[in-house]
Amino acid sequence: MFSNIGWGEMMILLVAALVILGPERLPGAIRWTGQALRQVRDYATGATSQLKQELGPEFDELRKPLEQLNELRGMNPRAMVTKHLLDGDDSLLTGKFDKPVSSPTSANTAYSMPEPPKPLERNERPPVDPDAT
Repeated sequence: MFSNIGWGEMMILLVAALVILGPERLPGAIRWTGQALRQVRDYATGATSQLKQELGPEFDELRKPLEQLNELRGMNPRAMVTKHLLDGDDSLLTGKFDKPVSSPTSANTAYSMPEPPKPLERNERPPVDPDAT
């Protein structure tokens, strides 16, 4: 539920709640929020179990399109090629493309990758390229 909220955001929310509600009302507000979330979760599980009980085997037929949709969400180009063109056998793709590329030596190849520029020191000005400006 809160998978995209980090600890920093949670701390900011807690400090904001402490400032807005005050230290005497904050524990009661947290308790009320916890009870409300628990009650909503209980309603959702109760509704799902009741629907599953009333529909019986038809409930699984309703879930199949949702499972297919979730499968499509996780599809990437490699998984799509593996599933549709190679019938799920990815042994053709695992050998060549998963190996890390070894660093080329200057004696074996005519071209080598340039080294990335080093990060600037503190208060160091970046180099100016007059042709680019």
